[in-house]
Amino acid sequence: MDTQMKKGILEVCVLAVLKKQDSYGYKIIGDISNFIPISESTLYPILKRLETGNCLTTYSIAHNGRLRKYYKITPVGLRRIKDFLDDWREIMDIYQFILQEEKDDES
Repeated sequence: MDTQMKKGILEVCVLAVLKKQDSYGYKIIGDISNFIPISESTLYPILKRLETGNCLTTYSIAHNGRLRKYYKITPVGLRRIKDFLDDWREIMDIYQFILQEEKDDES
C-alpha cells in the first residue's frame, strides 16, 4: 500500500477510535492493532499531527500516581472522518470500474 495512503488511513483510524470515546495512547494502539499494525513510534507523531490540525484536543488525568494524557476528537476531526468516507466511496466506484474492465478483458 502507498505510504501516504496508509498514513492517511491510520490517522482516520485514530479518529474513529476517539469518536467512540476519549482514549490514551496505549489503548488506541490496542484498539487499532486488531485491524492494522501500529507501533508507539508511529502513533505519537500521528496524534501530534492531528492535534496540530485541530482534529483532537488533549487533557490529563491522574492514574496510579501519574498523569495519563487523553485525546478527545473535535468537530474538525469528525469532519475529517466524514470527508474520508466520502473520498472512499469515490475510490470504491473507481475500483468497481477497474474491476469490471478487468473482467471484460478476460471475456
